Amino acid sequence: MILKDFLIENKTDNKLSELIFFFSEQANKVKEGFFQTQKVENTKNIYGEKQKTLDKWADDVLVNGLKKSKLVRYIATEELANIIEVDKPKNEFGVVIDPLDGSSLIDVNLTVGTIIGIYQGNVLQEGRKMIAAMYILYGPLTTLTFTTGNGVNDFVMDEKSVFILKEKDVKIPDGKIYAPGALRKDYLPQHARFIESLEKEGYKLRFSGSLVADFHQILHIGGVFAYPGFKGKEKGKLRLLFEANPIGKIISEAGGAISNGKTDILSIKPAAIDEITPIYVGGKKEISLIENLMAE
Repeated sequence: MILKDFLIENKTDNKLSELIFFFSEQANKVKEGFFQTQKVENTKNIYGEKQKTLDKWADDVLVNGLKKSKLVRYIATEELANIIEVDKPKNEFGVVIDPLDGSSLIDVNLTVGTIIGIYQGNVLQEGRKMIAAMYILYGPLTTLTFTTGNGVNDFVMDEKSVFILKEKDVKIPDGKIYAPGALRKDYLPQHARFIESLEKEGYKLRFSGSLVADFHQILHIGGVFAYPGFKGKEKGKLRLLFEANPIGKIISEAGGAISNGKTDILSIKPAAIDEITPIYVGGKKEISLIENLMAE
């Protein structure tokens, strides 16, 4: 079944369906930039990181497309300092976007992706108020994974650039994969104990440096992705709006959980678009373990 028919069959709101389909159509446009020269711009994003040409390319494709379509009122992306308000929008949606998560890995031909969260209204709301979340992976295959609050669904792009249903109502299984960010020498005590516990249980380390790619593996194999607070960055590194909340929405719909180590990330009201957070996302068993360790 193709994506458009799936949205109709599942009685997805027409306006939301149009927005989801819009993002699906941007996949090949974003990928066109992969063939450009791999270089770093002389600019930085709101987190002080040097921007790659491809980050800006993907950001421009998505933001300009949204402005032209007028499908949303509010746009916030990892590459821009402020929320954009679209003039005379058709809908009241707000979207948060990580245009190209893991972009540094394109140089070595590893999987990267686009992460998207959709709200009704302004984006500075708790993640639990998100009405839809999705990500597109650009790997050996181009895939699209999304939820509208009624299960998680996987699609794969065929040779005609059409997204075809691959798996419906995805649920995270029990598994023993762990993807740990940060250097071991910088671990804080509770996190170090968490990793030791996983390793004693035989968890296998799988970490690529692309959150969305590593998360996709956890979603389908089971286990946990963790990018903790660590020495020098006790508040973490990853972005609440652009990474944690959309991924959290998807994992919660797939029967898993997300936490900052102490509480459900989806319950946190962001104070600003550049807020960062520690992230633990995966099976409920693993999330309970880190929260229990943090509470001691």
